[in-house]
Amino acid sequence: MIRSIVIGATLVLHAAAAADEPQASIAPAAPIEEVLVTGQQPGPGLWRVTLPSAGNDHELWILGTHGPLPKKMRWRSSDLEEALSTAQELIAPVAMRADVGPLGGLTLLPSLLGLRNNPGGERLQDVVPPDLYARWLPLKQRYIGRDDDVEKWRPIFAALELYEQALRKSGLEPYGVIWPQVEKLARKARVKVTTPEVDVKVEKPRAAIRDFKQAPLSDQECFAKTIARLESDLDLMKVRANAWATGDVTKLRQLTHVDNASACIAVALNAQVMQDRGYTDWPARRRAAWLGAVEAALARNPATVAVLSIDQILAPDGYVAELRARGYVVEDP
Repeated sequence: MIRSIVIGATLVLHAAAAADEPQASIAPAAPIEEVLVTGQQPGPGLWRVTLPSAGNDHELWILGTHGPLPKKMRWRSSDLEEALSTAQELIAPVAMRADVGPLGGLTLLPSLLGLRNNPGGERLQDVVPPDLYARWLPLKQRYIGRDDDVEKWRPIFAALELYEQALRKSGLEPYGVIWPQVEKLARKARVKVTTPEVDVKVEKPRAAIRDFKQAPLSDQECFAKTIARLESDLDLMKVRANAWATGDVTKLRQLTHVDNASACIAVALNAQVMQDRGYTDWPARRRAAWLGAVEAALARNPATVAVLSIDQILAPDGYVAELRARGYVVEDP
């Protein structure tokens, strides 16, 4: 979620180059090094959704995805393959489409240079408290190395780079493991793939990029919580990755991560340049796009498969909770 929202925000500001949920933490009893699973793993089963009041037997099967996941895991879900064999449609994750005008993004590429950098040429040590910077340095040395460019970046971008590098060097792959395989299986089964979209009209994109480069961002909390997560939570992330890989939904319900996500998402959505342009409603629009797509598919198809972050399935205020509130019956795997 964090990556998609922050990248989505950046996309609106530089979009152009490409028209591309948390609970309390329960820590392990002792800091034991978690060994990641390898080989073929099934992942969790599928959630079944029906609407008895509609008077039909239409059903929706939801695959809950997760990230990060073990790099050396090979995912193979017989449940998903069986569901796709009888499905008429697959609902993909929500995508954002940025409209930057008839000339497209290539004309904006020169203005994108330095987008991640601190305004005025400041460095990280100039914009974060000394004690926080002292905690950053050993993590940066361990996971990023001597690359000096990241020292010029705004804290939110430095935090995201550190997070991704730390996961990969810990045997985890942060993003994009499951959906490409799901899409391939759907194509093989000749199932129609529908991608819900959030369309964003970017007015005066060059001005938006200029304003973002100059605007201050309140991103120290994002930076601090990301550092805290990497200092204390890497093994817990491995536990969650293993739980997803082995299909242990009970453990996934119990184990959640240190919440750096909401702090980093807030940076993007609360930036003045975003508020001035009315780009702060993306989470609500993403939610509405997914719910609208699955409700329409469930109404017209005897069988539909959808892909959704497992956090949005398990969260008491997530997308699946809203389906329940609308009268749908949801059966756990």
